[in-house]
Amino acid sequence: MYWSVGRRRIGILGGSFNPAHGGHLHISRLALSRLDLDEVWWLVSPQNPLKPAAGMTPFAARLDAAERVAAGERGIRVTGIEARLGSTYTADTLRSLRRRFPRARFVWLMGGDNLAQLPYWKQWQEIFRTAPIAVFDRPRTALPALAGIAARRFARARVPIPAARRLVLMAPPAWVFFHTRLDPRSATGIRAEQASQTLKENEPEVHVEASAIATLAPRRRQALPAPELLRRIIDSLEDGKAEEIVTIDLAGKTTIADYMVVATGRSARQVAALSGRKSAAITISKRCGDRRCPTARPGPRPPSNLQGQGDPPLSSRHRPAAARSAP
Repeated sequence: MYWSVGRRRIGILGGSFNPAHGGHLHISRLALSRLDLDEVWWLVSPQNPLKPAAGMTPFAARLDAAERVAAGERGIRVTGIEARLGSTYTADTLRSLRRRFPRARFVWLMGGDNLAQLPYWKQWQEIFRTAPIAVFDRPRTALPALAGIAARRFARARVPIPAARRLVLMAPPAWVFFHTRLDPRSATGIRAEQASQTLKENEPEVHVEASAIATLAPRRRQALPAPELLRRIIDSLEDGKAEEIVTIDLAGKTTIADYMVVATGRSARQVAALSGRKSAAITISKRCGDRRCPTARPGPRPPSNLQGQGDPPLSSRHRPAAARSAP
């Protein structure tokens, strides 16, 4: 750890890092460039008060793993300073860091999911008043985060994106929300995948005689029930990094479909990719700044004048379409 930090601009990314992964790198790189920071510190927490100790990898192992993930990353430093400070809560940690490094300028970094959960943190309003905060969008978190208690309570302290490079120099409360490229990776998902892989490796091998296979009669493929088809559609859209996914129940209201799924994308190219994934009644619309484009319909139409700057025109080859399966 470099204690002679001087007047450096430092982003603080705290968490359990159980384990550290590419999503942490994604946010850190964005913070370094968007906020004009000198460094980002990964504060590996000895134990998150909001998370159970069961299933938590030992602190030393998490710290070591985080150092390996961040190795070679310019401007990212991994530290277990919370254990040395004896602090467990973010509000206490920030106050301790400001006392220990009075000349440094700190900004707290978090994902949109944490902004939504912030009112459950100890002295959460003091966190806003202790250091500027930069929030980075996460899959399916923008709406609940920006409509949540914390965002509404400090709505007047929200900083516009063009001023974000000066955020670390601003007096708190001051915060910014970045609608950036979404990264779906999460520690929870990684742990679940690791557990699944471990189970597969420990499964005993089952040998089946070839004659037994030969006697199996082919089964006719059956249509998937509507709920299962809906689940697969949503999974497909999430894989395509759709941003806001809304399900509308049409059962009993029409014979066309049981459900309608509405998803948004950030560019014509992403919308085209999402519409290519349709397998039931899906309508996909394109985000246009703070507005939403009209629902796309089959057939030719002139390019929309609501397309975002820098997006290619919505030609017939790229235009999203509303599609439905047979009732």
